[in-house]
Amino acid sequence: MRVRLTVNGEQRHADDVWEGESLLFLLRERLGLPGSKNACEQGECGSCTVYLDGLPVCACLVAAGQAQDREVRTVEGLATGDPARGDRLDPVQEAFLAAGAVQCGFCTPGLVVAAHDLVERVPHPTDREIREALAGNLCRCTGYEAILAAVRLAARWKAGR
Repeated sequence: MRVRLTVNGEQRHADDVWEGESLLFLLRERLGLPGSKNACEQGECGSCTVYLDGLPVCACLVAAGQAQDREVRTVEGLATGDPARGDRLDPVQEAFLAAGAVQCGFCTPGLVVAAHDLVERVPHPTDREIREALAGNLCRCTGYEAILAAVRLAARWKAGR
């Protein structure tokens, strides 16, 4: 089947999509967006978190066909413009870098999307709210203190803009 969707503001499509194919596979393998990571394939680690129509979801649990005519925003779509050309990262991405919250980097894209969702919804999150928002994202390097610091910093930066 052909799947048409909007990814990071751009109309995209993929042909010959298998009915059981996940949105994660579609994004990574067919559309060339490797930011979302493939880890547990069971929705337990959150490494594949993306926005689907503005709500964070585990892309490994969404069938590619369910994304038909919908909007997907990946970690690549959070930055303004092209960071490789000197454009700006999202404040959440910048905060993760500034706080040293990027260790092996495998969980980082999912954590960044989950944190982005939180600070958009809750401008001044408490530590409890941060922990709850990130509860579905696992960091195998156990860098949670730096991750919490990054989310606090991102919230301060976003509130100050």
